[in-house]
Amino acid sequence: MENKKMNIYEKLLKVQMELKAPKGQYNNFGKYKYRSCEDILESVKPILQKNKLSMQMSDELVQVGDRYYIKATATLLDIEDNSTMSNTAYAREDFDKKGMDGSQITGTASSYARKYALNGLFLIDDTKDADTNEYRNEVEDTEHLMLINQFNELAEETNLNRDALYKKLGVSSNAEIGNDKLKELIETMKKKLGGK
Repeated sequence: MENKKMNIYEKLLKVQMELKAPKGQYNNFGKYKYRSCEDILESVKPILQKNKLSMQMSDELVQVGDRYYIKATATLLDIEDNSTMSNTAYAREDFDKKGMDGSQITGTASSYARKYALNGLFLIDDTKDADTNEYRNEVEDTEHLMLINQFNELAEETNLNRDALYKKLGVSSNAEIGNDKLKELIETMKKKLGGK
Protein backbone atom coordinates (compact mmCIF):
# COMPACT_ATOMS: atom_id res chain seq x y z
CA MET A 1 0.00 0.00 0.00
CA GLU A 2 1.40 3.36 -1.07
CA ASN A 3 1.75 5.99 1.65
CA LYS A 4 0.54 9.26 0.12
CA LYS A 5 2.26 12.42 1.34
CA MET A 6 -0.04 15.13 2.61
CA ASN A 7 0.10 18.57 1.02
CA ILE A 8 0.48 21.73 3.11
CA TYR A 9 -3.29 22.30 3.26
CA GLU A 10 -3.93 18.83 4.65
CA LYS A 11 -1.12 19.30 7.18
CA LEU A 12 -2.50 22.69 8.21
CA LEU A 13 -5.93 21.14 8.72
CA LYS A 14 -4.38 18.53 11.03
CA VAL A 15 -2.61 21.25 13.02
CA GLN A 16 -5.82 23.30 13.26
CA MET A 17 -7.77 20.28 14.52
CA GLU A 18 -5.15 19.26 17.10
CA LEU A 19 -4.10 22.67 18.42
CA LYS A 20 -5.31 23.60 21.88
CA ALA A 21 -3.91 26.99 22.87
CA PRO A 22 -4.86 27.68 26.49
CA LYS A 23 -5.36 31.15 27.83
CA GLY A 24 -2.29 31.24 30.05
CA GLN A 25 -2.32 34.95 30.93
CA TYR A 26 -4.53 36.97 33.29
CA ASN A 27 -5.46 40.65 33.01
CA ASN A 28 -5.83 41.97 36.58
CA PHE A 29 -7.38 45.27 35.43
CA GLY A 30 -10.08 43.66 33.29
CA LYS A 31 -10.32 40.43 35.34
CA TYR A 32 -10.15 38.04 32.38
CA LYS A 33 -7.88 35.34 30.98
CA TYR A 34 -6.30 35.64 27.55
CA ARG A 35 -3.71 33.91 25.37
CA SER A 36 -0.53 35.58 24.22
CA CYS A 37 1.51 35.01 21.08
CA GLU A 38 3.95 33.01 23.22
CA ASP A 39 1.12 30.76 24.51
CA ILE A 40 0.13 29.92 20.93
CA LEU A 41 3.73 29.26 19.83
CA GLU A 42 4.40 27.01 22.82
CA SER A 43 1.31 24.93 21.98
CA VAL A 44 1.83 24.72 18.22
CA LYS A 45 5.57 23.93 17.95
CA PRO A 46 5.33 20.20 18.83
CA ILE A 47 2.37 19.78 16.45
CA LEU A 48 4.29 21.48 13.64
CA GLN A 49 7.26 19.18 14.20
CA LYS A 50 5.03 16.08 14.17
CA ASN A 51 3.56 17.18 10.81
CA LYS A 52 6.92 18.12 9.25
CA LEU A 53 6.11 21.81 9.19
CA SER A 54 8.16 24.81 10.20
CA MET A 55 7.07 28.36 10.83
CA GLN A 56 8.62 31.78 10.46
CA MET A 57 7.32 35.10 11.78
CA SER A 58 8.28 38.51 10.42
CA ASP A 59 7.35 42.14 11.12
CA GLU A 60 7.29 45.18 8.89
CA LEU A 61 6.59 48.80 9.81
CA VAL A 62 3.90 50.26 7.53
CA GLN A 63 2.69 53.88 7.47
CA VAL A 64 -0.95 54.55 6.62
CA GLY A 65 -1.65 58.29 6.63
CA ASP A 66 -0.06 59.64 9.79
CA ARG A 67 -0.34 56.32 11.66
CA TYR A 68 2.21 53.55 11.93
CA TYR A 69 1.20 49.90 11.92
CA ILE A 70 3.14 46.73 12.49
CA LYS A 71 2.41 44.22 9.74
CA ALA A 72 3.13 40.72 11.06
CA THR A 73 3.28 37.71 8.78
CA ALA A 74 3.16 34.09 9.96
CA THR A 75 4.52 31.79 7.25
CA LEU A 76 4.08 28.03 7.39
CA LEU A 77 6.69 25.96 5.52
CA ASP A 78 6.23 22.31 4.52
CA ILE A 79 9.73 20.89 5.00
CA GLU A 80 8.98 17.94 2.71
CA ASP A 81 8.18 19.92 -0.45
CA ASN A 82 9.08 23.56 0.45
CA SER A 83 5.54 24.83 -0.17
CA THR A 84 4.46 27.77 1.98
CA MET A 85 1.32 29.43 3.25
CA SER A 86 1.11 32.82 5.00
CA ASN A 87 -1.30 34.93 6.99
CA THR A 88 -0.86 38.63 7.76
CA ALA A 89 -2.28 40.85 10.51
CA TYR A 90 -1.79 44.48 11.54
CA ALA A 91 -1.61 46.32 14.86
CA ARG A 92 -1.31 50.07 15.32
CA GLU A 93 1.34 51.74 17.43
CA ASP A 94 -0.28 53.93 20.09
CA PHE A 95 0.61 57.62 19.98
CA ASP A 96 0.93 58.09 23.72
CA LYS A 97 1.57 55.12 25.96
CA LYS A 98 2.52 56.66 29.29
CA GLY A 99 5.45 54.91 30.97
CA MET A 100 6.60 53.14 27.79
CA ASP A 101 9.45 54.09 25.50
CA GLY A 102 9.34 53.78 21.71
CA SER A 103 10.77 50.27 21.57
CA GLN A 104 8.23 49.01 24.13
CA ILE A 105 5.36 50.53 22.14
CA THR A 106 6.62 48.87 18.94
CA GLY A 107 7.15 45.57 20.79
CA THR A 108 3.60 45.62 22.11
CA ALA A 109 2.17 46.30 18.64
CA SER A 110 4.36 43.51 17.23
CA SER A 111 3.08 41.03 19.83
CA TYR A 112 -0.55 41.88 19.04
CA ALA A 113 -0.02 41.68 15.27
CA ARG A 114 1.83 38.35 15.55
CA LYS A 115 -0.88 36.92 17.79
CA TYR A 116 -3.59 37.84 15.29
CA ALA A 117 -1.57 36.49 12.35
CA LEU A 118 -1.32 33.17 14.23
CA ASN A 119 -5.02 33.29 15.16
CA GLY A 120 -5.92 33.63 11.48
CA LEU A 121 -3.55 30.92 10.28
CA PHE A 122 -4.59 28.35 12.88
CA LEU A 123 -8.28 29.40 13.17
CA ILE A 124 -8.01 30.32 16.84
CA ASP A 125 -11.17 32.05 18.02
CA ASP A 126 -10.53 34.80 20.58
CA THR A 127 -14.17 35.79 20.98
CA LYS A 128 -15.92 35.49 24.31
CA ASP A 129 -19.37 34.19 25.21
CA ALA A 130 -21.68 37.21 25.27
CA ASP A 131 -23.20 36.30 28.65
CA THR A 132 -19.93 36.05 30.60
CA ASN A 133 -18.27 38.67 32.78
CA GLU A 134 -15.14 38.05 30.71
CA TYR A 135 -16.96 39.17 27.54
CA ARG A 136 -18.45 42.24 29.24
CA ASN A 137 -15.04 43.22 30.65
CA GLU A 138 -13.42 42.86 27.23
CA VAL A 139 -16.13 44.98 25.58
CA GLU A 140 -15.69 47.63 28.28
CA ASP A 141 -11.89 47.52 27.83
CA THR A 142 -12.30 47.92 24.05
CA GLU A 143 -14.63 50.89 24.52
CA HIS A 144 -12.18 52.41 27.00
CA LEU A 145 -9.29 52.03 24.53
CA MET A 146 -11.34 53.60 21.73
CA LEU A 147 -12.25 56.53 23.98
CA ILE A 148 -8.61 56.96 25.03
CA ASN A 149 -7.53 57.05 21.36
CA GLN A 150 -10.22 59.64 20.55
CA PHE A 151 -9.23 61.66 23.64
CA ASN A 152 -5.54 61.60 22.60
CA GLU A 153 -6.31 62.76 19.06
CA LEU A 154 -8.53 65.63 20.25
CA ALA A 155 -6.04 66.58 22.97
CA GLU A 156 -3.39 67.00 20.26
CA GLU A 157 -5.72 69.09 18.07
CA THR A 158 -6.79 71.36 20.96
CA ASN A 159 -3.30 71.63 22.50
CA LEU A 160 -4.74 70.42 25.80
CA ASN A 161 -2.38 70.59 28.77
CA ARG A 162 -2.90 66.97 29.81
CA ASP A 163 -0.72 67.12 32.92
CA ALA A 164 -2.81 69.98 34.33
CA LEU A 165 -6.02 68.10 33.52
CA TYR A 166 -4.74 64.87 35.13
CA LYS A 167 -3.74 66.81 38.26
CA LYS A 168 -7.18 68.44 38.42
CA LEU A 169 -8.88 65.03 38.09
CA GLY A 170 -6.48 63.36 40.56
CA VAL A 171 -5.15 60.80 38.06
CA SER A 172 -1.75 60.16 36.53
CA SER A 173 -2.90 59.23 32.99
CA ASN A 174 -5.96 59.06 30.75
CA ALA A 175 -6.13 55.28 31.36
CA GLU A 176 -7.35 56.05 34.90
CA ILE A 177 -10.25 58.22 33.71
CA GLY A 178 -13.61 56.42 33.55
CA ASN A 179 -15.55 56.07 30.29
CA ASP A 180 -18.26 58.57 31.29
CA LYS A 181 -15.71 61.25 32.18
CA LEU A 182 -13.76 60.54 28.95
CA LYS A 183 -16.95 61.00 26.92
CA GLU A 184 -17.62 64.28 28.71
CA LEU A 185 -14.06 65.52 28.05
CA ILE A 186 -14.28 64.46 24.39
CA GLU A 187 -17.53 66.41 23.92
CA THR A 188 -15.96 69.49 25.54
CA MET A 189 -12.95 69.30 23.21
CA LYS A 190 -15.22 68.82 20.17
CA LYS A 191 -17.12 71.97 21.11
CA LYS A 192 -13.83 73.81 21.48
CA LEU A 193 -12.98 72.71 17.92
CA GLY A 194 -16.35 73.95 16.65
CA GLY A 195 -18.39 70.76 16.80
CA LYS A 196 -15.95 68.69 14.77
